Amino acid sequence: MDDVLGVGLISMHQDMARMERVAMNMSNALTPAYKRQVSVARAALGTPGSASFGNLWDAGMAAGINGSGTTDPHGMATKSDMRAGTLKSTGQVLDLALAGAGFFEVQTENGPAYTRQGNFRMDERGRIVTAQGYPLMGKGGEVFVATAKPVIDAAGNITEDKRPVGQIKVVQFDQPESLRRLGEGLFAEGVGMRQLGDAEVQLHQGYLENANVSSVHEMVEMMQTMRHFESMQKVTQAYDDMLGNAIRKLSDSQ
Repeated sequence: MDDVLGVGLISMHQDMARMERVAMNMSNALTPAYKRQVSVARAALGTPGSASFGNLWDAGMAAGINGSGTTDPHGMATKSDMRAGTLKSTGQVLDLALAGAGFFEVQTENGPAYTRQGNFRMDERGRIVTAQGYPLMGKGGEVFVATAKPVIDAAGNITEDKRPVGQIKVVQFDQPESLRRLGEGLFAEGVGMRQLGDAEVQLHQGYLENANVSSVHEMVEMMQTMRHFESMQKVTQAYDDMLGNAIRKLSDSQ
């Protein structure tokens, strides 16, 4: 395929990938603790090691994105923006929010998973679980409470009638922005996992973390991406017309 047409096609595929990420972010703007997805062009005009590749990747780094992430066949690296969202008060005793770094650990049917969504509830067994029913893990295993109104302090210590019943486990990773998404607000375990100490945990009871999505920012990115896609369409069409004219003139001259 001609280089110009190839670059145009790759660029339009990358724009389509960006639009998918923007749509996903906007649809989750009200999801507690949702972390926006970001697409960065890693190889639109070059290969790893080339100057153009470096410029594209540097642009992503300048936007606050780092880590390895995943790359699709068209050179789009998908990252998770792990900046904390703002907190909102709900007054619900089992709504928990992490103001600083860290993730709650929950146990799924496929093993441990990690989340910042703190809209927990008590199940019929007395366990604190996620909205999907996955048990929240404490430092000593699953967390059990006798009532749905425990007191939880900033370090995650749980008390009922002034009696300690457990402590919530909060962990962190070396590269949280590169964690693999599992769906339902869950992430798979990443490299460099460590348990946070009491002084490092900033847990707020009766609060939920908002998504770190700005609808205005996503709308601006959507419009920019659409304009870029349309520009590449015009470039590709103009180049195709130029090639067609050149071929016709060449055939007429013979």
